[in-house]
Amino acid sequence: MLTINDLKTGTTFEYDKTPYAVLDYQHSKMGRGGAVLRTKLKNLLNGSVIQRTFQGSDKFVEVMIERKKVQYLYFDSGRYYFMNQDDYTQFDMSDEDLGATVNYLKEGEVAQFQYYKGQPINIDLPVKLVFEVVEAGEAIKGDTVSAATKPIKIETGLTVNVPMFIKQGDKIRVDTRSGEYVERA
Repeated sequence: MLTINDLKTGTTFEYDKTPYAVLDYQHSKMGRGGAVLRTKLKNLLNGSVIQRTFQGSDKFVEVMIERKKVQYLYFDSGRYYFMNQDDYTQFDMSDEDLGATVNYLKEGEVAQFQYYKGQPINIDLPVKLVFEVVEAGEAIKGDTVSAATKPIKIETGLTVNVPMFIKQGDKIRVDTRSGEYVERA
């Protein structure tokens, strides 16, 4: 059993019979009252984020999330198809299951998938990935009043704001948490 002292960033536990991961937490103790823990939790089944406050006496069951390497195969009719690298079994997931991570999937790429009770629930992407720029407009002379960025399209179809010097065919590194440009690769 876990207590509120065990809930740190990345800890997975069961709350209301659903697996959650702690994204952020803050301990608070005010005056004579007991300690409380304010948390931001991610539902591992549907990807929603909630905020909850727990009392010092609350107990939680730790959840074991298994991680396996899978290869992204292809997209067809609203479904994304993957293959487990260990036993070569294939499975598919929808847009709703994967959320914003679909913007970073490239065919043939190998990534880690999270499994809960033997079922794949979520893809575990690296923090930064490299993509090729497939569509980039020209920089407009004199358009530097603000941050001097322009929108480009990467190979997965995601639009990213980048500095003016990035052109079509360049490889850039993108932060998968925020979708922002990091650097040229």
